[in-house]
Amino acid sequence: MTNIVGRMREALRGDQRVDADALVARLDAVRRFLTVVDGHLPDAQLVPAHTLVERAGTRLALSRDHTVVALAGATGSGKSSLFNALARMELSTVGVRRPTTGVAHACVWGPLDGGNRLLDWVGVLPRHRFVRESVLDADDESALHGLILLDLPDFDSVQRSHRLEVDRLLGLVDLVVWVVDPQKYADRVIHTSYLSEFHRHRDVTLVVLNQADRLPPAELPRVLADLRRLLDSDGLDGVPLLATTAVEPAGMAGLREALERTVAERQAALRRLQGDVDAVVSGLDELVGGASSTGGPDEAAVTSLHRALAGAAGVPAVAEAVERAYRHRGAATTGWPLVRGWRRLRPDPLRRLHLPGPAAGRDEPAESLVAATSVPDPTAAQRSALGLAIRSVADRAGADLPASWPAAVTAAARSRLGDLPDALDRAVAGTDLGMDRRPLWWRFVGALQWLVTLAALAGLGWLALGYGLRALGLPALEHPMVGEVPLPTLLLLGGLLAGLLVAVLTRPIVRWAARRARRRAERRLTAAVAAVGEDHVLTPVRAVLASYAGARTALEEAAGR
Repeated sequence: MTNIVGRMREALRGDQRVDADALVARLDAVRRFLTVVDGHLPDAQLVPAHTLVERAGTRLALSRDHTVVALAGATGSGKSSLFNALARMELSTVGVRRPTTGVAHACVWGPLDGGNRLLDWVGVLPRHRFVRESVLDADDESALHGLILLDLPDFDSVQRSHRLEVDRLLGLVDLVVWVVDPQKYADRVIHTSYLSEFHRHRDVTLVVLNQADRLPPAELPRVLADLRRLLDSDGLDGVPLLATTAVEPAGMAGLREALERTVAERQAALRRLQGDVDAVVSGLDELVGGASSTGGPDEAAVTSLHRALAGAAGVPAVAEAVERAYRHRGAATTGWPLVRGWRRLRPDPLRRLHLPGPAAGRDEPAESLVAATSVPDPTAAQRSALGLAIRSVADRAGADLPASWPAAVTAAARSRLGDLPDALDRAVAGTDLGMDRRPLWWRFVGALQWLVTLAALAGLGWLALGYGLRALGLPALEHPMVGEVPLPTLLLLGGLLAGLLVAVLTRPIVRWAARRARRRAERRLTAAVAAVGEDHVLTPVRAVLASYAGARTALEEAAGR
């Protein structure tokens, strides 16, 4: 018996005491994990973690001077007899054939004031609470001061409500004493449904083989050895195993000593919560483990996205309109004044798209501009290319992430897909295409064209005046001569020819400058739609990846690594 009690003490003591501050830090890490992954992972996978945070926070806020111990067992195992024997009072009805304990009963050693809130949280009704304060002056009772002992309903009860109540209470108590009897200690239900599930709570688990007095003395060691084998296969190796009997005080000594030590250490609640954290962290690890990098979408996917956005926004069409508008406006400014009028009858290519470019001095942000362009809607092929590019960004960004995260990345990449058309239109409408000012050389050539045109008009007028005087029989004008050519004729013909020559010489320059204007506008438009892609696609994706990285960090802290 001494060896068994010694092993039991070591198991209940654990490798070391649980530091309350370290435990709180781990719980805070779990809470941060839940905050970070909110909206990214299915809620069903996070239920145990939410339950832990809520339950642990409440338990730590309640009395730490009390230790809640539950007696759990099957019908006829004698747990109610143990409950009465430990309390030394007939508190719980004893039965062997039918489940007698339908609700939990509690016995509190010491004043009930500090344990009432704890019992309210556990869910024990006031009429089922009993106090052992009247005999606390006795030495054998004072050692249990602070113990709250629960007699649970039978977990194999035919009434489903009893089983549900057992499952609920097992998640709340600080230490569980599993009571088995010689007839049903190997029952599959208790081992597969309960004991094997407590392998992470071995520091707060104790197993007793009750009714040991019914076994012949020679059979008791064999039954205990077989039960130990079963416990080891359940993952509960090292868990204390005691033989008890409620019919004589000596048969309760080992269990009573174990409870006294547990109460004195005030560690059971912390160890239970530590086991809960270990179990939850182990379940969450598969949600965030395995990714080697979260650097974000690769450059090739981003480049493909920008190209698809440019196509959907009509950047090629706008860039072509810029080139044609430059040629149109340049010809209208530098061309022969006598034929400029008919050019003004032709619509400006940019203004046909409602894209004159921002006026000089406009300082409103691009986001405030109202999209009113007439850029053609993207074709089905362009829309498909954009969808594939967005999908490629999400797939490559989430390729190395564990299950559930790639879906979160894809959802984030598509989260603002409905806003993209308007955002792209605003980006195009708000881009400075460089067409709001006329180049200086246009003005110079235009002034030169007007100068030679005025010279031609002056020559024409001079010649017309001379013709009119001759027609009226008046003395003819004497025209100055330039060589063999009269000056008025030279002004007329020279002005016309010079105007045509300037227009012909200027046209290649205008076309070259128009191509430069097109490339400049294309760069600016591409940068504008890339900014839209950054805001509507890449930023949400990077936010999910940042959440994943934060979740990994939080979970590592929760695991104590």
